[in-house]
Amino acid sequence: MPEQADRLIVALDGMDADQALAFGDRLPALRWVKVGLELFTAAGPQVVSQWRDRGKRVFLDLKFHDIPATMAGACRSAARLGAELITVHAGAGSEALAAAQNAAIETAKAAGLPAPTLLAVTVLTSWEQQRFAAELAVAEPLGTYVSRLAELAAAAGLGGCVCSPREVARLRAAYPEPFALVTPGIRPVGSASADQARVMTPAQAMAAGASRLVIGRPITAASDPVAAFEACCAQLG
Repeated sequence: MPEQADRLIVALDGMDADQALAFGDRLPALRWVKVGLELFTAAGPQVVSQWRDRGKRVFLDLKFHDIPATMAGACRSAARLGAELITVHAGAGSEALAAAQNAAIETAKAAGLPAPTLLAVTVLTSWEQQRFAAELAVAEPLGTYVSRLAELAAAAGLGGCVCSPREVARLRAAYPEPFALVTPGIRPVGSASADQARVMTPAQAMAAGASRLVIGRPITAASDPVAAFEACCAQLG
């Protein structure tokens, strides 16, 4: 269980700080939590420290996307909080990605903290090909576009990408470990896909080469979250 639990990040969307912390306390094997826009906005930066005080590792998923100087400043702050995984949008471009990476590493070193891994968000898992092409006017196939963004991230020195499980095998073939591939859009067998369009089961995603999986509602909304968490871990082999 410990090895499998280290590959599973539980997304705590839709909760305030007290609810999220109480929920986490119900899962004794929990290793990683995702602090996303909803929880961060509701609870503030201190929620990262609160999780770290509980011995948990934090995936800070705020998806920074701005000019290089602003992204660098945001990543300095995120690194100072002690988040170990931090997301930035690959679409910000190579200059912004490199600035964010350098700022995060330098800040963590100065604070005596482990260097965080920056993950470049490629294409959100809510997009599917037809709507992606129609609304964003991107003629390139979605999978090819994901690879293009991953190449930007790797060239800028980032430690990995966030992608849907459907693109994992293709990216893993191009970028072996330790380049991290973190995948939302994970749905255990029998779970509803909800607003995710490009999904796989935990076992399928790991077999394709994912490093860690992000799972939210199938665990947090389950009638028995402990059993749901353990069942997801069991599917990781």
